[in-house]
Amino acid sequence: MFRKRSPWSIWALCAFAMTSGSIAQNTSVIWVIEDTYEGQTFFDTFDFYTGTDPTNGMVTFVDQQTAFSSGLAYVTSDNKVIMQGDNTTWLPLGTNRSSVRISSQAMYNTGLFVLDLDMAPWGCGVWPAFWTLGSGTWPYNGEIDIIEGVHDNEHNQVTWHTAPDCNLTATTNFTGTIVQTNGVDNLQCNAFINNNAGCGVTEWSRASYGPYFDSQGGGVFAMKWDDNGIAVWSFYRAAVPEDIVDGLPDPSTWGEPVAELAPNSCNIAQFFANHSIIFDITFCGDWAGNSYATSGCPGTCEETLMDPANFVNASWIINSLKVYKSATLSSGSSSAATAYYSQSAVWIAAVAITLGWLSLI
Repeated sequence: MFRKRSPWSIWALCAFAMTSGSIAQNTSVIWVIEDTYEGQTFFDTFDFYTGTDPTNGMVTFVDQQTAFSSGLAYVTSDNKVIMQGDNTTWLPLGTNRSSVRISSQAMYNTGLFVLDLDMAPWGCGVWPAFWTLGSGTWPYNGEIDIIEGVHDNEHNQVTWHTAPDCNLTATTNFTGTIVQTNGVDNLQCNAFINNNAGCGVTEWSRASYGPYFDSQGGGVFAMKWDDNGIAVWSFYRAAVPEDIVDGLPDPSTWGEPVAELAPNSCNIAQFFANHSIIFDITFCGDWAGNSYATSGCPGTCEETLMDPANFVNASWIINSLKVYKSATLSSGSSSAATAYYSQSAVWIAAVAITLGWLSLI
């Protein structure tokens, strides 16, 4: 989708792109698109998980055919990707509710992951996550929880789960608050201690999770994973940076991340490898179930699970997920940079002409 611009702004974009080769000569990294997941082809390169929930949720993850036929996964005519928990079936007490968990067929080692969504799931007993997971025996190739929360919380939590000896550096500059256990910061990402709390950071913004995030029209979450660490940003809809909208993301301009795992206390390459991308919605379980009594939600989690009306907001509505890879530029890379940005200028101009915003004179 293209947003209409004035001819002046189109020419300005073209001018910027055509002159950015010299600017990029002094820039060490640019991010170029690697994979795009969106629209009618979104599910083509994801697999549906049908095993038991490792977090002990009261959930039955359904296969692709069941998900499509029962309306738990589909793409709308305007290319919104929908994944949701069953919100139509009354259940006997103690019965699992059907839902969806998908995992990308592609695996990644570093990258910039940019998710644009209108809605993330929430509600009493609901526990959604957007995360990446390393292959092999968990947690030895790491886990990165980018969006995660329970019930109708208002603050997203970013968490890393690893093998022993990967630690969060408390002095790193990020805007979130380190999650604590018994008043002590969880700086060890070690999944084998603290009941697998990992090292987590809670976002400060009320617009990062739950009903308020959705009421603002959703937004964008971005996770940058490279040799400099793993950082997460979130932007509610009105604050999404223009470079993300234009498909030329530049994390160096986004300010402090909400959470960051720095390399000085964690060897990133050692603890994170071969990650697939996962979306899921589970219910109750180790977090949502164990925290239910203090959540402000009525009754018990098992009782809440019975009524489908409690899950009308347990839905992902996704516009796109884009994965970018880094390209390193040296002082001698000006020609490559110029070619890259000049190509962008040609593309912008071509689109503008096609849509009638510019004319050839």
